[in-house]
Amino acid sequence: MKTIVLLEKEAVENLIPQKFPFVMVNSLFSYSETSLVSGFKIEHNNIFLEENTFLEAGLIEHMAQSVALHTGYQFFLKNETAPTGYIGSIKDIEIKKLPQINDTIQSNVTVLQEFAGVTLVDIVTFLNNEEIAKGQMKTVLAK
Repeated sequence: MKTIVLLEKEAVENLIPQKFPFVMVNSLFSYSETSLVSGFKIEHNNIFLEENTFLEAGLIEHMAQSVALHTGYQFFLKNETAPTGYIGSIKDIEIKKLPQINDTIQSNVTVLQEFAGVTLVDIVTFLNNEEIAKGQMKTVLAK
């Protein structure tokens, strides 16, 4: 099955507040009000690479930026500017495997709850269809 990319690197970067070299998402595969699938190809100039291994901090940042991409795309569809969001909490993060340089990871974000600018999400990250990380995050939009 071929995966279709809805948005690629340049368009994705316009939907999140982070800028190079701190961008950890570069594709959007699917979006709904309650879910999103993002992707990221780990390149040689990534700031979270150590001896060709993508570090835990980079993986967690990729997960957080996937949540930001969901919010950014939601506001983009309404022709509105997305407010800045912040991570309120990170819970039950489990990292089973670290990707390597040139790997492409994919994260599935599922919105569990959304109320008054606070969003609780489940995130599962895959490498070649193998689950490598998962956890929950709560994000808060700036007022």
